[in-house]
Amino acid sequence: MRFPEEFLNELKSRVRLSDVIGKKVSLKKRGKDWVGLSPFSNEKTPSFYVHDDRGFYKCFSTQKAGDAITFLQETERLSFSEAVEKLARDYGLELPKQSAEEERQYRRKTTLIEWVEKACVFFEDQLRKPAGAAAREYLEKRGFGPEAWKRHRMGFAPDAWRALSDHLTAQGASLEELIEAGLLVQPEDGGDGKSRQPWDRFRNRVIFPITDTGNRVIAFGARTLEPDGKPKYLNSSDSPLFHKGRTLYRYMAAREEMAKVKDGPLSRGLIVTEGYVDAIALAEAGIGTAVAPLGTALTEEQLDLLWRAGPEPILCFDGDAAGIRAAWRACDRALPLIEPGRSLFFVLLPDGMDPDDVVRVRGPQAMRDMLAAARPLVDLLWSRELEAEPLDTPERRAGFEARLMGAVSRIRHEGVKKAYQQELRDRLYWHARERRSPPGRPGEAPVRPAGMPGKRGMSPGPTGLPGLRLVIRALESPQIMELGREVLFRAAFDDPDVQAIRDAAFYVYDNTEVLDRHRVAAHLRSLGRKRAVELLETFPVGQPVDPRSNEGREWLDAIGRFPVARTLVAEVQATKRADEEGVELMSAAHQARIMQKVIERRSASRSVVDESITSPANDGAQDLRNALGGMGAAMESKRPEDRS
Repeated sequence: MRFPEEFLNELKSRVRLSDVIGKKVSLKKRGKDWVGLSPFSNEKTPSFYVHDDRGFYKCFSTQKAGDAITFLQETERLSFSEAVEKLARDYGLELPKQSAEEERQYRRKTTLIEWVEKACVFFEDQLRKPAGAAAREYLEKRGFGPEAWKRHRMGFAPDAWRALSDHLTAQGASLEELIEAGLLVQPEDGGDGKSRQPWDRFRNRVIFPITDTGNRVIAFGARTLEPDGKPKYLNSSDSPLFHKGRTLYRYMAAREEMAKVKDGPLSRGLIVTEGYVDAIALAEAGIGTAVAPLGTALTEEQLDLLWRAGPEPILCFDGDAAGIRAAWRACDRALPLIEPGRSLFFVLLPDGMDPDDVVRVRGPQAMRDMLAAARPLVDLLWSRELEAEPLDTPERRAGFEARLMGAVSRIRHEGVKKAYQQELRDRLYWHARERRSPPGRPGEAPVRPAGMPGKRGMSPGPTGLPGLRLVIRALESPQIMELGREVLFRAAFDDPDVQAIRDAAFYVYDNTEVLDRHRVAAHLRSLGRKRAVELLETFPVGQPVDPRSNEGREWLDAIGRFPVARTLVAEVQATKRADEEGVELMSAAHQARIMQKVIERRSASRSVVDESITSPANDGAQDLRNALGGMGAAMESKRPEDRS
């Protein structure tokens, strides 16, 4: 809606800026101005100034400035029109009407909103009366007490055909208005030609109010209390106030909470759950940015609402078959619409749980951890097509690629489409390369499956894999990973899954805001690296290490020495294998030259064996010591004539 300049000037003249900002920022008077801590940063010294006489604010820590409208846009993530409408309502200024028809529509909607608000008060009151005992019991079993009822304005619709109708018509409402507002149902005429009286739409149900972008109640969602009641969930019918495909439950409340989240994985967008109760459960657990669609798959209008609040909303689905299908539908709906600053992340909850289950059984922090490990849209697309059928024939593998590229072709933004094509072709290349890799090559040690007992001198289990400890320690300590990045990138690991963990860690580090095991494991799953995921998840968890500490310096040193240690191991093992196979490579003089070369390299690499064995960061060094010992033992066992 366009607003005349005269109206905007009148609105700004009525608004005292310090009153609007003072609702969110603690302000102190300083001369004729006000000062407080910036709402846009985590500063400790106040640098946020509010000038009532000039009608603007200035934040010196972020260089942001503006008026009351701008402040609401920034802190509540409202559009310009939404901010203007909110201020106009708060300060009693009627919005301008451009025609007689618009005036009529405005009056009509205002009247309907008044009756819906009165219905909400009626439902809230009924919840606390004796008839609402079953509804109270249901809510308390879900973990919602009286304070939660009040916060979310929950209510109860009595088990009567015209309780609400009689209550509101007694206050002056007409039946036509209540039908239009979606509160009553108009039945079809009977067979005798006589019209039948309308009845209440909601009966014997727990009520959840639905609000618009101005936080006004415009409709209701309701859950039946009857064991076999159908439908289980029922919404208000579409009306001049409400369209279920254009509305999200808790949208404005979540946006207001979103404005308080300054950083971290939950700062990039709202959290979308499958139903009202899940959204409320997260809000009550301190995750107030949760919303829910209203019984339908996400629509383009709802996706637009999500992206207006943040660039990367997280869609949280139950991990059962229905939840997975819902995630796939959301993926398909979003693909044509994604662009820079508009994408989706996904969480599929474990064991068929929903967010309410996770919060009650595992606790709020477990839910936060799962949300922080959300997978990007491209991962979901890859996993869906990868799991669609076995890729055991050329035709099926060709079909896999065709499905991926067919989905990508629907992306309208050319830049994002090209980025997806490149990403998925990279994944296809590495997936095909992994399939073609033979179990072992001449002159190379075969890759040992996780958990298989190794030779003497090798530790059993995943911790015995060369380099695994270094890689996982690095991803647990991003500062160490950054400082040792180049050397870690160049390191060649014998085990392809250790190398895959390293590569996945770099991918997550470069493409997300948080580097942790959950995100790396999620990326590995998307690539089909099951063993790498197992290695990562079964390795003992450590604490992040400060690179300036002694332990941190040891790890950085070990990362730097690892390529040298692996090279020496390879040389010694190759020489030993050749000797075992009877290849005439080593005269005594040649053996002496090899040993001298080892000694020189050890010295050049700061005594890689001796230092590393006394350090917790001994990856590679133990292998080298074992190899040298094995070569020495083999040399000692040779006949004198063989050593001459």
